Amino acid sequence: MEQNRFNKRIRISPEILAKIAKIDEFKGLWRGSINLNPAILKRLKQTVVITSTGASTRIEGSKMSDEEVARLLRGLKTTPPKNRDEQEVAGYADLIGRVFDNYKDLKLTENNILHFHGILLNYSDKDQPHKGKYKAGDNVVAAINEKGQNVILFKATPPYLVKPEMEVALDWTVNELDKKELHPILIIANFIFEFLAIHPFSDGNGRLSRALTNLLLLRADYAYIPYVSLDEIIEDTRSEYYIALNVTQNKHKTDNEDITPWLNYVLDTLLTHVEKARKLMQGEHPEMFLSESQEQVLAFFHADEALSISDISKKLHGDASRETTKKILARLVELRLIELIGRGRGARYKKVTK
Repeated sequence: MEQNRFNKRIRISPEILAKIAKIDEFKGLWRGSINLNPAILKRLKQTVVITSTGASTRIEGSKMSDEEVARLLRGLKTTPPKNRDEQEVAGYADLIGRVFDNYKDLKLTENNILHFHGILLNYSDKDQPHKGKYKAGDNVVAAINEKGQNVILFKATPPYLVKPEMEVALDWTVNELDKKELHPILIIANFIFEFLAIHPFSDGNGRLSRALTNLLLLRADYAYIPYVSLDEIIEDTRSEYYIALNVTQNKHKTDNEDITPWLNYVLDTLLTHVEKARKLMQGEHPEMFLSESQEQVLAFFHADEALSISDISKKLHGDASRETTKKILARLVELRLIELIGRGRGARYKKVTK
């Protein structure tokens, strides 16, 4: 019965389907084109660890800038965190770094969530007694307003119900992801909302929910997640985040439960994320994002030489069909590495000079 509630509260509209389609279109584009140097990938991930750590901890009240976060993380091996903000930064950086590097091995289980919570609070002195353990006392979901004050949004699940409710939410999520009948973004958004409504830990729920969001999206094959900070977008839209959470919570566990406000917030956030990732691909060095076949075709273009599809097919010596060649050219045009001149039989492609 409880698991049926999760399915019923997902209302799939044409608007929601259109948003998912846009996200998945880019997912396929990234997966089909990326051919990055491992050193570049590593550098991008390191930058996003810093940006995401700064953003996720500031949402919870930290005052540290990204520059201060980077400086702390560089010296962490020799200089331990000296205050609450630094402790939270060190813990989140450790967790999100592990998520980015090891997501294929990190399944969604109760034990892993408890372990992640332990990592998150590992540096926090006052949290040692309860790190990696469900809460023992009541807690509330609160937002930090513009004046830095806590504003209570709603009361969370009481401690005695946390374990059974988490088990139900986890079972539903794992089963639905395995069945592949519902779109994974719908399943992930549903689980993250339930996690936040339960608020299973005394501290760290918001940060852990964002780390879990990154993890589940990566495991659903949204491979560009570590290269543009999702947490930063949530920080930039934190008012909308709390409004969507609060409005959705108002109907939580009622007969007309509906997670549409939360779902729309998640999808809009992911669409913003897609646009940032697209700009990354179209940035100063878009050639970093080419597949081997795309690199091969780009190399055919010299100076002012204009080539037709037939010219390129000949140079490929039959290694690619005409349709495949057209797709490769369309990708190079999208990345503004070449441009299309003319139409129909007179269509030619030419290298863009910068």
